[in-house]
Amino acid sequence: MLNEREAESCYLGQFIPLHYHHNMLMDNNRMQAFKAAINHAVFPGAKVLELGGGTGVLSWFAAAKAEKVWCVEFNPDMVNEANRLLAQNPQGHKVEVVHADAFEYLPPEPVDVVICEMIHVAMLREKLLEVIDNFKQRYLAKFGAPLPIFMPEAIVMAVQPMQQEYIFEGYNAPIVQFQETNAIYTGSVPMAEPAVYSIIDFVAPIDLTISWQGSFTMATDGNLNALRFITKNILSVVQQQNATIDWLNHYMVLPLPASLAVKAGDIIDVSFRYRGGAAIASLQNGLQATIRVPETLARAEEALFA
Repeated sequence: MLNEREAESCYLGQFIPLHYHHNMLMDNNRMQAFKAAINHAVFPGAKVLELGGGTGVLSWFAAAKAEKVWCVEFNPDMVNEANRLLAQNPQGHKVEVVHADAFEYLPPEPVDVVICEMIHVAMLREKLLEVIDNFKQRYLAKFGAPLPIFMPEAIVMAVQPMQQEYIFEGYNAPIVQFQETNAIYTGSVPMAEPAVYSIIDFVAPIDLTISWQGSFTMATDGNLNALRFITKNILSVVQQQNATIDWLNHYMVLPLPASLAVKAGDIIDVSFRYRGGAAIASLQNGLQATIRVPETLARAEEALFA
């Protein structure tokens, strides 16, 4: 019998089917970004912990330099798969796959780097924020300062108003859409530039509640019926070059509760609030977008009804 948190983890995608993990191995953008970031952050002789290790590939990247790597995975099927794959790769013996809950596990000794790729666009579904926040408190209680380096080091999230096509072979279906960042979608028309709504620095205290109120000036006429959420993961900061190693999640396009006919120059007020790690519906249910009434028109209406 699953307890409440385990049941929620299953529902929110923590026990992702095996083929999804295999697909992640074939995601060149993800693989190359993490390989470069881990190669930069992990130094010879380092101790590394990965929380939510999946196939073990990121732990294996770390093992190229690290003295020891602990790869923590809660799904028993993935534990077996990680052990199977690591056994077929050089340096795989340096990775110890631990069948444990990332919310509870602490390494037997202090570590230098913590990798956690429980990342979903907008920090939904996956439990990265909660896992790292919980880990930091338990780690400091056991080992004291300093904290290890976290990967990703920071998350930058932005939102963009969109006109989105929802007709599929004549069938109207306003659904959540995930889009590759390097592809062109003719049915997706940006209505304004994106706005950053949250920056999460994992060194600082983590607020699990994410909320934003802001406005956009429409760049074109059209039908505003969606918001596109953009998540940039700053995997590692390369201070010597004043640069970062980044990885973008797929864009997530969410339908608005009601579409708005807009003209260029219209100001749209947008607000939302959700908890990091919650279901996508928690963000959808709180989305609000309204056309701001010009002050001159508002004053005229007030005078009319005075």
